[in-house]
Amino acid sequence: MNTSSQDFTTTPSPSRYTTIAIVLHAVLAIGLLYQLGLGLWMDSVPKTPPGLRAGWFNWHKSIGMVLGLLILVRALWRLTHASPALPDATPRWQIHAARWNHATLYACMIAMPVSGFLGSSFTKYPIKFFDFPLPRLWEASTELKAVFGSIHTVTSYVFMAAVAVHILAAVWHALRRDGVVSRMLPQRSPAVPPAAEDDVH
Repeated sequence: MNTSSQDFTTTPSPSRYTTIAIVLHAVLAIGLLYQLGLGLWMDSVPKTPPGLRAGWFNWHKSIGMVLGLLILVRALWRLTHASPALPDATPRWQIHAARWNHATLYACMIAMPVSGFLGSSFTKYPIKFFDFPLPRLWEASTELKAVFGSIHTVTSYVFMAAVAVHILAAVWHALRRDGVVSRMLPQRSPAVPPAAEDDVH
């Protein structure tokens, strides 16, 4: 959930998020949480039999590239569409805290796939997009692989911390029922009253 209707937007502030923003938020949330869990689990995958570990790593990379494209779409949508205004009673410190946390989330969402792709591109093995080998962009480099690998790992832990804060804040707002969370929930269609029967007198 975004917090400011003034940052990098070209449309007036609406009362709730658009359907596209809600769908992108849900898809990215599921996909990124899956990727985080998979990334933590992959380190425990044995190197035998041959290909088992590599298969899981290539799957992780393929999903990461798909999510990277979705993150780009989400960022472009955010830049061109205003986010709903927060309730008037929202304390200023909450607004600033949410803004910083969202900035961290976006920075990590961009840095993770980019650093992961670059780190993989400097290995001696080709990057496979769902088993389809991608062309090599440059020569392998152990040093650059280590640099981007470290960035990818550190960023993922920072992202997990920011996600935890984001979820806790959402739960807190939901319990308070202050209208913050409802901006991101699908809107129910208003009930249509039954048509009045014709007077037969």
